[in-house]
Amino acid sequence: MAPAGFQFRVAATWKFGRAAVVAAAEALARGGNCLDAVERGANAVELDPSVNSVGYGGMPNASGIVELDAAIMRGSDLRAGSVAALQSIRTPTSVARALLQENRHIMLVGPGALTFALAHGFKTEELLTNETRNKAASRPSHDTVGVVAVDAQGRMAAACSTSGTAWKLPGRVGDSPLIGGGLYVDDTVGAAVATGLGEEIMRVCGSFLVVELMRQGAEPDEACRTALDRIRSAVGENPAQAAFVALRNDGKIAAASLLPGFSFALTTDGVTELLEAPHVAER
Repeated sequence: MAPAGFQFRVAATWKFGRAAVVAAAEALARGGNCLDAVERGANAVELDPSVNSVGYGGMPNASGIVELDAAIMRGSDLRAGSVAALQSIRTPTSVARALLQENRHIMLVGPGALTFALAHGFKTEELLTNETRNKAASRPSHDTVGVVAVDAQGRMAAACSTSGTAWKLPGRVGDSPLIGGGLYVDDTVGAAVATGLGEEIMRVCGSFLVVELMRQGAEPDEACRTALDRIRSAVGENPAQAAFVALRNDGKIAAASLLPGFSFALTTDGVTELLEAPHVAER
């Protein structure tokens, strides 16, 4: 149960997460539930062509094709929906939501995910923009929008969406659509979302690990740091960026990253702020 007078709290990864938490807060203020909120939050970033690592405007794979990954999860019953290597649909989180609601499968990939999307009323659209079509790859990108939400009754949801590492091999899937990798939520404990290089986060089932550490009594900040330490121990020297946002079911929140530079957006009852997360070297 969240603190008395606490209506809702929503957090999202990176500076572009500000748009996500604002959209999520609006959904909650209109009477939507946490699942509605995280879907709308992810959609706000997916539809923004200026964000080159999520949805429309995401960077292409090595064949010049944008493939999107997304997942959504509800904490009350652990139901989830996930799509991977999805082409031509700008809001993969909403396709994942439709899969969750159908409650037959949890994950669909590639052409199967697209067939499902079309059967559920989604329309194909161009995902490349002029910028991403012509942009040279100066470095692999690995930004992800992860959104977590909790309401006053401790009901929770999470969503995660990305176009993946720029110029990836066709068919490559990172942690974002993997339940327990890019996101995990359980109303009895809390929620976590991950961002960074998916291959590193997948090694430790990162978001599941953060939630399980909270289940065992760790504070959200301790849970994030412990998961990051485990990644750093596995990777060794010169790790890529990885970060977690953890939200407990009482509304307590924390974030941390392996490397400097990770920020996240937070909205509590409609008041939004952008926060810099500590990195694991800061102890």
